[in-house]
Order: sequence, then C-alpha cells, then structure tokens
Amino acid sequence: MQANIKDYIFVSLQLLLFIAFVFKVDGALELFHGMKTFGIFLLLFGGILLLISLLQLNKNLSPFPTPKADAALIQTGLYKYIRHPIYTSILILFIGYSLYQNSIYKLAITLLLGGLFYFKSKYEENQLAIKFTEYPAYKNKTGRFLPKFFSK
Repeated sequence: MQANIKDYIFVSLQLLLFIAFVFKVDGALELFHGMKTFGIFLLLFGGILLLISLLQLNKNLSPFPTPKADAALIQTGLYKYIRHPIYTSILILFIGYSLYQNSIYKLAITLLLGGLFYFKSKYEENQLAIKFTEYPAYKNKTGRFLPKFFSK
C-alpha cells in the first residue's frame, strides 16, 4: 500500500509534538521527590519496550500508518498482547521524562500525543484490516495500547 495525504498529516503532527516536547517551558509540577525516581524508571522501561518493539517489527517498520506493500502482520512478542507497543512505549518515555523534569508542559504535550496516537492508530487499523483479512480477529484478542485482560 502507498502512503497518502493522511499518512503525511499524522506523521507531521507527530513530528511537531516531538519538537514541542523538546522546548523548556516554565510550569513545574509539585511532586514529591520519589516521582523523579519513578520518572527515571518509566524512562528506562519505555526505552526497553521501544527497542523490543522496533526489533520485533523489523522490516515492517514505517513512520506511516499505512502498511508497506510487502509488510507482514506481526502477532508475536509484544504484538501478541498490544497492537501498538511503539506508541505505548513512546508515551511511557514521555511521561517518565515529564515526571523527571517536573514539567506540566511536557505532560500536556504527552497528553496531546496520546490523543494523536489514538486517532492515528484508528486510521492505521482501518488500513491494516484492508491489507490483512486476519486483522479483525487479531484486533479482538489484543489491546490497542495496553494488554487486554478481559475478553468480550
């Protein structure tokens, strides 16, 4: 499948939010000291999840929500439990860094990014359902961003 205008819009918005996240803006959170430590833990955990997700996706990796023409549907590893572990790990990383930096601004950007990932993943899942007939069954047994603990 070929990337289209929606793909470019989603990736552009994501890039803009990544850039906005880098800026330092005043507005500290009033957190107890342990939250900085928890932030570091989330940073490490998110980084490990991201690395594993990228390695498992391998040659299927694309910045665009439309799958590559030669893509395969990965249903093993982290993808056995979560449909979008890369998005999940990025959000965990951003939350961790926001807590470590004590930044309400960075948490707000992370919240916006989470909203973008929700809509981007809905679009991506429509594209995946077109390409892979087994995608609806996979979608029913796995969670979008977190593991599904209860079946419908």
